[in-house]
Amino acid sequence: MSSTILPVLGKTPESALPADQHGKGPEAEESAQPAGAVGEELGKNPFLMALGDRVRQLRARRGMTRKATALAAEVSERHLANLEYGVGNASILVLLQVAQALQCSLAELTGDITTSTPEWLMLREMLGGRDEATLRRVRVAVGELLHGAGQPAGVRSPRIALVGLRGAGKSTLGRMLAEDLGFPFVELSGEIEKFAGCRASEIQALYGQNAYRRYERRALEETIQIYPEAVIATPGGLVSDPATFNELLTHCTSVWLQAAPEDHMKRVIAQGDMRPMAASKEAMEDLKGILAGRAAFYSKADFLIDTSAQPLEETFRNLRHTVRGALALAD
Repeated sequence: MSSTILPVLGKTPESALPADQHGKGPEAEESAQPAGAVGEELGKNPFLMALGDRVRQLRARRGMTRKATALAAEVSERHLANLEYGVGNASILVLLQVAQALQCSLAELTGDITTSTPEWLMLREMLGGRDEATLRRVRVAVGELLHGAGQPAGVRSPRIALVGLRGAGKSTLGRMLAEDLGFPFVELSGEIEKFAGCRASEIQALYGQNAYRRYERRALEETIQIYPEAVIATPGGLVSDPATFNELLTHCTSVWLQAAPEDHMKRVIAQGDMRPMAASKEAMEDLKGILAGRAAFYSKADFLIDTSAQPLEETFRNLRHTVRGALALAD
């Protein structure tokens, strides 16, 4: 029997649940329980609570407020809040019971692509329960199999992609590194705006986040095609799209520029963006939630540089040494 079969209704094992499913959501202004939830905490179903936690995590990873998500989904904020707090949504429990009766996963019942063919199902079975290190090796091996025309085994790509949240230092350090290596510097957000013919904020306001992600993917693909060598500063939310992030990991040497939340906030304000000051406590909670939602993806980068650990010049020397060592260049 497949290891992906869901547990018996109401008896979801603790290992399948998020570590902090009773904690606050990523936005402080949304941390209060929704109407109708008071007094229902003890009666919540573990499956619904885990579902709500995953919704919150996905929303944080994409940097979306509950209001923006509700508008995009065409549901009320109250309905979305109820979903996130594990209140209501009993109809999905019926589907869960049907899946258990049929001895299959809920994904197979609802039509997830990884259940669409026997090969997908067998791959799911093989990978189920594997640890992160094993899954990473499989992903890299599959990438090499599907993109065999890339770099030879053991050779790093001379395209250096800097990932991380806004305010990590991608633009500043990226320009310094490009000058040091003699490589072109590419600010991917600028390439996205060229494709769209308008500013990034206007893309999202006029066409939505999905359109922005499509432009982002096109901009990355063209940058990879045009530049055999480059230093690329990427938008913070690029990791929200697994297909785009896979493209980056396959064709670039990636570096996660990590910083403390306080440094992210301070640097964004120093760039002239005063919006975080409108509600500083809520903005900091938002930022911490986004970082928590994306950190597991940023950590897939080849290298990590902590830009909060030391002054700029020392951070750059660390980055320079790391990259030159990866490319086997004289330091």
